[in-house]
Amino acid sequence: MKKTTFKVHPKLAALLGENYRSSEFALRELVDNAWDAEAKNVWIVLPSILTEDATIEFRDDGTGMTPEEVRNEYLIIANNRRDRKGNTTQNGRMVKGRKGIGKFAGLFVGSLMLVETRARGKRTTVHIEKKVLAAAKHDIEDVDLPVIEEECNQEEHGTTIRIRDINQNLVFPNPDRLRLVLIMEYGRQDQFTIYVNGDKLDVSDVKGKVFTFTDVLEGLGSVTLRFVISETNQSLRQPGLAVRVGGKTVGKPSFFGLEDNGGEIPAKLLKRVYGEVEADELLDYVTADWGALIENSKPVQILEEYVRPKLEAALRGVFKNEISLAKARLQKQVDQELRRLPAYKRDYARKALDRVLTTFYALPEQKLQTLIRVLLDTIEKDEYWEIIKRLDEAQYADVATFAEALNEFGLVELAMISRQASFRLQFLTKLQELVNNPETQEKDLHLAFEKNLWLLGAEYSLMTSNRTLVSTVEKITGKREYNGENARNRPDLLLNQDRSRQYLLIEFKRPSHTITRADVAQAEDYRQALSAYLPGAAMHIMLIGGKSNVAAQYGLGEKVEILTFNDVISSAFTMLNWLLEELNHPVRHS
Repeated sequence: MKKTTFKVHPKLAALLGENYRSSEFALRELVDNAWDAEAKNVWIVLPSILTEDATIEFRDDGTGMTPEEVRNEYLIIANNRRDRKGNTTQNGRMVKGRKGIGKFAGLFVGSLMLVETRARGKRTTVHIEKKVLAAAKHDIEDVDLPVIEEECNQEEHGTTIRIRDINQNLVFPNPDRLRLVLIMEYGRQDQFTIYVNGDKLDVSDVKGKVFTFTDVLEGLGSVTLRFVISETNQSLRQPGLAVRVGGKTVGKPSFFGLEDNGGEIPAKLLKRVYGEVEADELLDYVTADWGALIENSKPVQILEEYVRPKLEAALRGVFKNEISLAKARLQKQVDQELRRLPAYKRDYARKALDRVLTTFYALPEQKLQTLIRVLLDTIEKDEYWEIIKRLDEAQYADVATFAEALNEFGLVELAMISRQASFRLQFLTKLQELVNNPETQEKDLHLAFEKNLWLLGAEYSLMTSNRTLVSTVEKITGKREYNGENARNRPDLLLNQDRSRQYLLIEFKRPSHTITRADVAQAEDYRQALSAYLPGAAMHIMLIGGKSNVAAQYGLGEKVEILTFNDVISSAFTMLNWLLEELNHPVRHS
């Protein structure tokens, strides 16, 4: 039996350097290496203009490496530090590096890395060039790397990496994006300071509205409160306010009791808070392990009474503004939906919508549209109006009865939305059975979709097909070429219109039919023919069939969309299941 061994191709190093989603994340890998090397400071300099000789410089004051460590540890691919030295550094830091390939991160950003490291009186410089690695013919072990060894001061330590020949095919590393990436990972770390282009990383690098307060409090002394309410829903690492005493973090970040406010401030909004409180005078009120402040001490209570109202006021302001913006974005849909209801129901519908939007305002707009549509469908149910009747009666009764009725109003409101969503899920199950039946024809699915355009998304829910539009379609489909033997080729078209005279033309195909380019062209002909009866109308075409071979091979015309029945049903199932999940766990939004 013959034996063989694995070989490592020289291009592996280049490939390892391409395993990052952006230049900023690649540079973060170098910061991870500095963290593992016990660095207290990291300096990153990005050139302001991308020229041929532009250089990105990365420097840390970590332990550095001797020539022997460079050869026997740094230059060994996939040499996992955890396997060699454990999960923590000598100073107790959790080791970041896992796979031993972070050294190649610089090759994602540029083609040449100059690594200079200093430790125990030795300065070692290594040149790592991507094109040299890629050009090697055999094993990466055969690649000669230029290494320079020199004497240096015994006190010098740390590593400097210069990245040159910046990759012209990538977006140039952006200082603001880099700071945001780094603050998420390292913003809470003590004794580890990062500078980007000379500016220290701090709370304000989280993008959003910044709040800063500095005061001298009687019984406590000088206090500085700084925090940001992030402008996006991106997850923050350890959200909340951290307390720092003498530059060191005490315990975990918190929301100073606002998380127990009975749902007045949504949990999702609280989790967008990122900041810190500096109160050096609390040194005598920190537990021995620095795990917490002594809660019943008077200075700590003074701090809490100072921070909580300022944080609460800021959150309420942002909350109110974002709800207003959410309502403004959806106002057109809300107005259209309300006009469909009888006048005597609209006031209650507005109240119900306001409650739902206040609870779920942070959801994506498409999901909010679904909520609005389903909610207003439920208002037509008898159980709902029984509660409304009780509310009317309770207005003339005692306060306790009125409060009870209001509470029941809210519970039924959510319960009815849930019930409506459940009914729609049952409808989808039956529709799937219809689609799966090989005998199903276009007209069968036409009937199913005609009164249930919510299947296509909330934006289509308001569209209707009135008698005039049906007659217009009949003028097109009733032509002589679709009679007699060609009757089976007669198209099944559904023409819909919303209040702003936007039209949707749906052509249904059998579930057994695969949509082709010829079908698309035919549908565009139908649109052109219908436009003669609807001058100036904007018309969107939607072809729905069993399968499609068009999208991957051809570009589609203007306002033409191809869907399969299975795609439509799957998307509707996903949205309704999401809705039921949200309604079953309302605490997440409260």
